[in-house]
Amino acid sequence: MRDQMAVQHNDFGQHNDFGKHNDFGRNKDSGSTSDLDPQAKVPAAFQMSSARSRSGAITVVTTPQGLPTRVRIDRSQLEKRPDVLADEILRLCRQSAMAAGIRWRDELLEAGASRDVVDAMGLPTADDLSHAEQLDDERDDVPASWMRRV
Repeated sequence: MRDQMAVQHNDFGQHNDFGKHNDFGRNKDSGSTSDLDPQAKVPAAFQMSSARSRSGAITVVTTPQGLPTRVRIDRSQLEKRPDVLADEILRLCRQSAMAAGIRWRDELLEAGASRDVVDAMGLPTADDLSHAEQLDDERDDVPASWMRRV
């Protein structure tokens, strides 16, 4: 079964499945392909999103649904307990997904979609993200242990 599986990588700005060149991110004025920006014309619903910890020691890049595609962890963070580190990574993935949802919401509203329809989709608002960050900050202010290293 495994030998029958194949992975196909589609790179925006390259060729599509039909052998034709995609114009995503092409600078229309110059017409050059050296000015490709893969995120330029991609709808917000498909753009990668990122989040980082306040210290910048942990950074995640996720799909719009919050699935991590890239995680960068500073060496200093490896001293944390694994469950604490995992919680921090998952929190950042959720924040990244919320940020992507906010961009998608804004894009839909700018395109003329009805606010009722966009609200029915359940996409987060900036207030939702702010509230989630505030709850995370309150949770982080409480020390996990009163013990300290000697």
